[in-house]
This record gives sequence, structure tokens and C-alpha cells, in this order.
Amino acid sequence: MSKIEDAKKILKEVGMPEQQQTDIAAYSLLTLADIGPKGKWSTAKNEWTRIHDVLQFSSHYYEKVYAENTRETIRKKCMHQFREAALIEDNGKATNSPNYCYRITDETISLIRTFRTAEWNTELEKFKASHSTLIEKYTSKKRMEMMPVCINGEKLKFSPGKHNALQRAIIEEFAPRFAPNCECLYVGDTIKKDLIKNSDKLARLGFAITNHDKMPDIVLYTPDKDWIYFIEAVTSVGPMNPQRIIEIESMTKNVSAGKVFVTAFPNFDTYKKFSDQLAWETEVWLSDMPDHMIHLNGDKFLGPRK
Repeated sequence: MSKIEDAKKILKEVGMPEQQQTDIAAYSLLTLADIGPKGKWSTAKNEWTRIHDVLQFSSHYYEKVYAENTRETIRKKCMHQFREAALIEDNGKATNSPNYCYRITDETISLIRTFRTAEWNTELEKFKASHSTLIEKYTSKKRMEMMPVCINGEKLKFSPGKHNALQRAIIEEFAPRFAPNCECLYVGDTIKKDLIKNSDKLARLGFAITNHDKMPDIVLYTPDKDWIYFIEAVTSVGPMNPQRIIEIESMTKNVSAGKVFVTAFPNFDTYKKFSDQLAWETEVWLSDMPDHMIHLNGDKFLGPRK
């Protein structure tokens, strides 16, 4: 039996539904376990693995080529369900981070290493007997790591990670100082992309609603000044560079409110890495120096540009 069929059989026997017993799910599991066509299940590993690694591993070892745009399918149809079933865990980083990874849990890798041995059935029964406990264990682990934040007077929780920690600082530290009495119209989470999305208010302001991949990380609105703040939280990618300004301007060409473009960084060292990419006539805020801002033009300070 091929390793692809082996992987499908493992997924079936641990209780994954048919939608997660597909070829692409099998390749995902094989990549996570680092099992090539001639590999032995007893040597399965649980090293941290990126989704891009699945594409490379499948192509190199199994001559199965998936297009780059397959990554989202792998994330949604394989990794997400594997994680919900406590077969794998993630490292808690932002999903758009190049360092976002998954790995097989210790309990699952111990089981997989017994596949096609006399111990498999016994270990499988033990695994199934504790499976609900394992799901609760890994769910509780993520729940404990969730970061509480108050948005529009409502208490919500961000998933863990540096990116969301910076977004929380923007809401709790930047907004009261530089956008007092503002309303948060949009904020994404690294797992739940549209944590807050006031589509009606955005539409009334003239905002062309688009998918989350094009949205700024945070959109704030101050009705007393009629200003909209477009804020990018940058820990590894995505500052307010000229191309980003063009994209946001395209989405907001019908917006009459004043537009303020802000890049938020966690610290000065991160800011320095991106300083040569930032667009003029934008603002910079550092969460570890919350009382101050850097204004990338000398003609005026914080405010919309006409």
C-alpha cells in the first residue's frame, strides 16, 4: 500500500471525516510527519511545518505539484480541521506571518509511529479514549493564550501572537491618545479575519467593502472630526508603503471623510527595518513609546491629507 493510502487510512481510523481523507489531506499529513515514499512510520517527526512546505514536499518526494493558490485550501480544508481535532497545533503567530507553522501533537505522533505495527490497534484505542480530553486540552491551551481587548465597549479576545498583541495596543493605547472617542469599524484577527466589521457604517462612509486580504488591519472613525484612520500593524510585513496607499485610496475613492494613514510598529528596531519603505504623508506609531508619533512630512502633523 502506498504512503498516500497509509495516510488516508490513519486519518480515517483516528476519526477524521471523509472531507479530510483526501489526497491533499494525505500529503499534508505526510509532510507534517516528514514521511517520504520509502519512509517508515516509526521514524515520523513532528517538527514545525509551514503550509508552503506541503507544496514543496509533495512536489519533491511524490511528484505531486500543487499551485501556490492551493495554500488557502490546505489551510482551510486540512490544517484547520486537523487542529480542531487536536491532531496538530500551531505556533500562535499571525497567519500572514512567514513564520506561522503547524506541528503534529505529541500524542498524535506517538500514535502514528505505531502504524503498521502490532501496537497500532491498542494505541489507537487509547488515543480514541482520550481524544475528547485531548481536544479540550488543546482548545483550553489556546483559550488561555487568548488576549482580552475592549472594542467599542465590548470585551473580545484576540488569538495569541505578536501581530495581535500590537493590534490590541493600537485599540487600547493608540486610539485613546490620538483618536479619542473613535469607533472601531474594522479589525481582523489572525484566525477570525473579520473580528469586527461594521459593513453598514463603512458603506455609509463610502468605503468599497472588499475581502479581508485588502483591508487595513484596523479602521477607526472619529465622528467629531470626520476622520478615518487606516492602520497597519507591522511586526513582519505590510507597512504603509506607496503601493498600499494606492490600494486603500482605490477602496475609498468615494469617501469624503479625512483619511489618516498610520503604520504601527511594536518598537523602534522594527520601525528601522521598514523606514525606507514608508510612504510620505503617513504617520508612524510605536507601541513601546505610546505617547509619541513620527510624522512623515514637515508641513503638518496628524490629520488627513488633501
